[in-house]
Amino acid sequence: MIIPLSGFLFFPGLFLTLKHVIKTRFKNLKDTDVALVSERIVSSIHALMASTSGVLIVASCRDIMNDRHRLATDFVWFGASYMAYDICAMYQVHHLSERGKCCEEYKGLSLHAITKFLHKDFLLVLHHMALLTVFMPVTLFLRRGLGDFFIGCFFITELSTPFVSAGKVLIQLGLQDSTLHKVNGLMVLLTFLLCRILLFPFMYWVYGRNYNIPLYKVALHLPWHCNLGNLCILAPQLYWFFLLCRKARRLYLRQLKTHSSHTPKTS
Repeated sequence: MIIPLSGFLFFPGLFLTLKHVIKTRFKNLKDTDVALVSERIVSSIHALMASTSGVLIVASCRDIMNDRHRLATDFVWFGASYMAYDICAMYQVHHLSERGKCCEEYKGLSLHAITKFLHKDFLLVLHHMALLTVFMPVTLFLRRGLGDFFIGCFFITELSTPFVSAGKVLIQLGLQDSTLHKVNGLMVLLTFLLCRILLFPFMYWVYGRNYNIPLYKVALHLPWHCNLGNLCILAPQLYWFFLLCRKARRLYLRQLKTHSSHTPKTS
């Protein structure tokens, strides 16, 4: 009971503290900027905690199915509150952003405002809700203490989040054309590819090596619900990676066009 309660206190408390500190130190920032930067910092801290826990779990499990590590359950209890908090924090950022545009319906809490938020961030909200209602019960109650190694692998997927968060903050602060944003964009693509997509074939390969099964036959040896669960987790990652690649291509073409327009023509 103490671990879940500490999470419910830690993440909202950190968010409110960061908002106060940033607003005090940077008085020229708008309320929207303050809320977004604070929300992104909390998101990055959670991601670093999750990925660090994942590395510790993976490194300690020699037997990928039977070895146990307390972080595989303790961090799920602690981190579950983050998902609920983050939905509320994202809504606050959305609310402040729309209110700054002088939208009448954003003067207070309204069904229209909530509906617009859910439409805008539907996939991310669905992702958070799925972790709370599916991943958490399976991890804590339904896997019979097996597979802490793979729970650690899932934690490692969060390693890309600090770079995604940094990109959003840089855009919000008008630094989308800076070298820092370009370098961060490359790190987003690299960590997302390694930790959220290639991690899945890696887990299948590790399982196959452990039981002397060729990689292409591993899926046939796993229960159907394991394959279905992995597919449901992988599908949105592929979609988000596609969006990231499309955005990176658009930014590259824009930079190329800008460079060409500033290059003096020679006769």
